[in-house]
Amino acid sequence: MNVIILGSGGCVSTPRACCNCRVCTQARQKGVPYARTGCSLFIEDANILIDTPEDINTALNNANIQKVEQILYSHCDPDHTMGMRVIEQLKMDWLAASLGKKPDHPIAVASLPAILEDLKKQGTKYGSALEYYEAKGLVRIKEIRAFEKESIKDNLMIELIPVDEQEHVAIFIISSDSKKIIYAPCDVKPFPESERFQDADVLIIGNTIVGDILKDGFVLNKENPLRKELFTLEEIDAIRKQYNIKKVIITHLEEDWGKSYDDYMELEKEWSGIQFAYDGLRV
Repeated sequence: MNVIILGSGGCVSTPRACCNCRVCTQARQKGVPYARTGCSLFIEDANILIDTPEDINTALNNANIQKVEQILYSHCDPDHTMGMRVIEQLKMDWLAASLGKKPDHPIAVASLPAILEDLKKQGTKYGSALEYYEAKGLVRIKEIRAFEKESIKDNLMIELIPVDEQEHVAIFIISSDSKKIIYAPCDVKPFPESERFQDADVLIIGNTIVGDILKDGFVLNKENPLRKELFTLEEIDAIRKQYNIKKVIITHLEEDWGKSYDDYMELEKEWSGIQFAYDGLRV
């Protein structure tokens, strides 16, 4: 089982446009792994993409991805979905379309039913973008029920775990033989209780504040509301220990944290079992 962290950035890519801070300047000068595109994952064994941030086309090119057969969505936040137009770049042949031809093998777009309903609300004055792509034959929409294992290729399975009863956010469990990867990119606090997470090889998780001193010396005090929305590294380590997870990889790394690739590499020395993602990291 092989997955690639295509994008390890947060709500804002690194470098942030028009920002000349130390982290963004270094990212412009050095590129990846100092530069970060929006949060996304690729399951290489089955050509499955999870989430489409605005710069997903760049991320796919950076990783030299040759085919996308399915797109899964974790939730409907703009930084995970607003690059949906990559579907046109992957499947639309405008010259063939001018002759009334539709593409072969449309991309399957799949998630929990509530997430798909959220996605259908995104669009333009012409209506839902996802339903437009379906009408053009670029995609086929597929519901995946919570807690039901889906076979995606050979012995490779995927399962969507809703974060709460409303099921508007999903955590992915990807498994093959005795190996198990959990992907929980965003909006997963509080982390749901489930024995399905037990003994995973890797947890790839976002929603994490890294440090108390952030960009431009901002001090994150104990009363700051971000502490209720996002995990601390101590809370991530507690999840790792609770479920006996071998390794945790922190993704969705915000430019606001004010840390460069070198800073994250230094932090890894302080945390046993915790690694920080970068664009193109293979798991």
